[in-house]
Amino acid sequence: MNLQQRINAFSLLGEKLNNDKLPSSVFQKAEANNRWFVKESIDFSLNEISNMLKKENLEQWLSVYPKIKNYLIQKTIGVIMAGNIPLVGFHDFLSVLITGHKIVIKLSSKDSILLKEISKILIDIEPEFENRISFTEATLKNFDAVIATGSNNTSKYFEYYFGKYPNIIRKNRTSVAILNGNETVEDFKNLGKDIFAYYGLGCRNVSKLFVPDNYNFVPLLDALSDFEYVYTNNKYANNRDYNSSVFLLNKIKHYDNNFLILTENIGYSAPISVVYFETYSNIETVYKRLDIDNEKIQCVVSNISDKFINFGKAQSPKLNDYADNIDTLEFLLKL
Repeated sequence: MNLQQRINAFSLLGEKLNNDKLPSSVFQKAEANNRWFVKESIDFSLNEISNMLKKENLEQWLSVYPKIKNYLIQKTIGVIMAGNIPLVGFHDFLSVLITGHKIVIKLSSKDSILLKEISKILIDIEPEFENRISFTEATLKNFDAVIATGSNNTSKYFEYYFGKYPNIIRKNRTSVAILNGNETVEDFKNLGKDIFAYYGLGCRNVSKLFVPDNYNFVPLLDALSDFEYVYTNNKYANNRDYNSSVFLLNKIKHYDNNFLILTENIGYSAPISVVYFETYSNIETVYKRLDIDNEKIQCVVSNISDKFINFGKAQSPKLNDYADNIDTLEFLLKL
């Protein structure tokens, strides 16, 4: 396969995912395996992947890597995928195969269904992918480089075992939003998408707000009422009820609209159903804080500056919005 054949195959995959989706039995298996993976979350992920795989998007993404056109080296890349949201490892899957490498995938037990089904569709489109894609449940072996995504704790394990190989090892990250008091109701509703998509389980979900001193949270909480449906998920409801009890018993000051809890905290990674906030009097202090804590943050959502992601777009990354800001394609093309 040359590069154009690979682009065409993934482009057709995107069209199929957009038009045909996946069989209903696949949705049922995925949710039975992981109750967070409801149909709406899987559909959302498939829609984002389908848009990502439009031919013009693929070609624009790859155009900044002139080396890829004549890159004929084929290595075997071991990829350890997370399982926090549906198909969270798809970008690594795409990156490895679009550069012409082989991939050996170790899936998370939490997301062990969906990528296998998508791989079958891709192989039906382009049979040459069949000997380039494999899955393993055992310890990775016979590979040339590693891409591993996990927690801060598992990253230490990854660094110990894979440190002697070329690698990308990712850790915990989360996302933040900066508010300035001039947001509209539409802004708040879009921010709700950034908070509640995938029930807040993704690294691109907003789990921390920076707000001006003496900020009035009532308009925000009122606007977020559209997202009360998250409480119908038993796992989310159990988390919310537990966290609410903890806050009440410990007399921790908080705001609660019966499905979301806001509380002041300097941390970033809030529990499910909780969003932390900090106040500021000078926006420059927020910028300095974000620079210092850069390695903890995946993306920043705000309408304050064009350099930030627009409200509602945190879970719609472009192909060059690399996890942990590590250019995966550059890494693969240097092997």
